Order: sequence, then structure tokens, then C-alpha cells
Amino acid sequence: MAVPALADRSPQPRALPLREVRTRLTQLVSLAELTDTVTLVTRDGDSRPIAAIVPAPAARTGAQARADADRVAAISAGWARRLEELHQQSGRRHAAELRALADALAEAWAELDRRAPAGDPALIRLRAAHADLLRR
Repeated sequence: MAVPALADRSPQPRALPLREVRTRLTQLVSLAELTDTVTLVTRDGDSRPIAAIVPAPAARTGAQARADADRVAAISAGWARRLEELHQQSGRRHAAELRALADALAEAWAELDRRAPAGDPALIRLRAAHADLLRR
């Protein structure tokens, strides 16, 4: 049984010298279109690629990937700004609530000091337990 002519779907791109590409350009373009084959073009006698013949969808994908990356970067920057704004708002709100709590705690301790006898051991223990809160 014969092997189909279009069965060459090697993942490695083939490399051909420019001279051969000039003579087989139509065939190489058809091969790229039908089988998604990538052909690297090299200078005659040099193995470094100078160009490539790629299927059209692959060429558009590179441009689309760059456009998508730019769009994602812009969206990410917008979200980062929004998150930073929310973080700052939350910090301000937290500081305000902390001040209100500290004021309420100061009022409660002032009332306890007025009502409890001086040197009350329970009040001394409570004040020691909350010493970190009283320093604010």
C-alpha cells in the first residue's frame, strides 16, 4: 500500500536553502497550507534560518498573541489600580474603625476607674490583660 504524499506531519520544521526554496516555492506554500508544515529558509551554506514559510493561521496567531498580550496587560493594569484603590479605602476605613474602638475603650476604662474602688485586684488583672489595647 502506498503512503499518502501528505503524510509528512513532522513536528520539526524542515530547513531548506534559499536556492531550493526559490525553485520549489509553490510546492512549499501548498505544503504549508495543506499540512501545516513549517519550512525554514536558510542562506546557501549557512544553517541559521533567515525566514520561514508558515501556514496562514500560524502567522495570524503570532500577531493575535501579541495583541492579546497587550490587551491582557491593559486589563491587568486596570485591575491592579482598582485593587490598590480598594486596599487604600479599606485601610482608611479600618483606621477609622480602630480609632472609634479605641475611643469607646477609653470611655469604658474611664467609667470603670470611676466606679471601681482603687486597687481592685480584678480591675488590675483586667488592665494588665488589655495593656496592649490601652497603649493605642
